[in-house]
Amino acid sequence: MYDSPLINVNGNQVPTLDILLMLTVISLLPSLLIMVTSFARTVIILSFLRNAIGVQQTPPNMVIVGIAIFLTLFIMDPVIKEINTQAYTPYKNQEISQEEAIARAQIPLKEFMLTNTEKSSLNMYVEMSGNEEVEEVTELPMTVIIPSFITSELKKGFTAGFLLYIPFLLIDIVVSSTLMSMGMMMLPPAMISMPFKLLLFVTVDGWQLLFSTIVNSFRIG
Repeated sequence: MYDSPLINVNGNQVPTLDILLMLTVISLLPSLLIMVTSFARTVIILSFLRNAIGVQQTPPNMVIVGIAIFLTLFIMDPVIKEINTQAYTPYKNQEISQEEAIARAQIPLKEFMLTNTEKSSLNMYVEMSGNEEVEEVTELPMTVIIPSFITSELKKGFTAGFLLYIPFLLIDIVVSSTLMSMGMMMLPPAMISMPFKLLLFVTVDGWQLLFSTIVNSFRIG
């Protein structure tokens, strides 16, 4: 049988395939973390808000992503602390093996995702996967839980985006009707409605209201 060539790492002989597998996992890690946290829903809501107001490049994409990252860290803080306590610290102290550390780290993530996953989405993927019934939903594999969570997050993110659009859409309708009644049909309604939408958003302290709503929309545990 063909043996994988070895690479010398800190005096240890490590198979090349193991190195390639580790590099692949590391390269996919950012995407995986985005999919199992609150990041996706947060960045979707922020993008919808920017489009609803009508300011296409303000705040810029870098600011939107930065806000989403730090809100995600705030929301996921209890989960991160539990992973650190239950999995990382014992592994660092060589009290448990790497496999057990990975298994322990999955439990808080599974609980977070399942708490914020709709039952209809979870049942759909369980049925399609053909998995046997389990006593506890936390016993389901990540390959079932993650797609269910992502589906629920997309639905909730787009629902929140639709609700954000409504008040700004009403302003657009009022401005358009007013301009038409005044015979000013050549004047772009967006040019007139944008200051009113910004005024509404600032008056109701929109950023604080939006951020608190996003944070409170996630259930931990």
